[in-house]
Amino acid sequence: MGIPFQNPVGLAAGLDKNGSHIDALGKLGFGFIEIGTITPRPQLGNPMPRLFRLPEDQGIINRFGFNNVGVDAAVENIRLSNYKGVLGINIGKNFDTPIEKAADDYLLCMRKVYQYSNYIAINISSPNTKNLRDLQETKALNSLLVDLKKEQTRLADYYGRYVPIALKISPDLTSKHLNAISKTMIKNKIDGVIATNTTISRDSLGDIARGNESGGMSGKPLFKLSNSIIHELYERLQGEIPIIGVGGISSGEDALEKIKAGAELIQMYSGLIYHGRKLILDACRSIG
Repeated sequence: MGIPFQNPVGLAAGLDKNGSHIDALGKLGFGFIEIGTITPRPQLGNPMPRLFRLPEDQGIINRFGFNNVGVDAAVENIRLSNYKGVLGINIGKNFDTPIEKAADDYLLCMRKVYQYSNYIAINISSPNTKNLRDLQETKALNSLLVDLKKEQTRLADYYGRYVPIALKISPDLTSKHLNAISKTMIKNKIDGVIATNTTISRDSLGDIARGNESGGMSGKPLFKLSNSIIHELYERLQGEIPIIGVGGISSGEDALEKIKAGAELIQMYSGLIYHGRKLILDACRSIG
């Protein structure tokens, strides 16, 4: 994406939704940090309980629903931080914004975070906001990306700095759907793709309590599914768009496997809950 990274191991969006812990997280050894998802207006998210650990499988199910303080408060947090590393800002739509008006929310957030971002992640793949994944349909996606690229060009001229856009996609896509998304991203000259978000599938789980909770599943049970999407993306994109691989990394070997599948960078979140900071160091060492 034209960005120099100190190392290829990043923090995935979701841990620091509001950009309130950037300085502390920046000291853990990450090559980059992604905050968010941030929406135009503050929102509480879905009712509690909405987070469930699956310790037997080293997985997590969440149905947070983009709970965050809103873009203005998040930008103030970012502005007050002293972090000098690579910062990605993940943006989404408010839960009550009609899907046909979703572009308005993304554009508003993009304008407000642009000058503080090294890249902007477009989250259209969370399973926890009603109808959000409809934006991955070819016609809707193309329309959204056209609008975002136009605004990116305008903002780059205004600020004198080009900030890349990365699209975050679902692991629950069919090969046909993934092919269409790949073509749409290439057509619109998207700068990067983040693969993947959480999954609604439970096929990789054993027979454990809370496995039937609704929401997106992350952690070790997502690893193989995420890797298969990365591999298919790599085959289709042919190096035209770099891939950030995320989903189920629980060891240094897992991080390297993501790179071998076709990712140029990796991100982690759920693995940190089970393995702590050592996972960052192990991933850096394994990737080299």
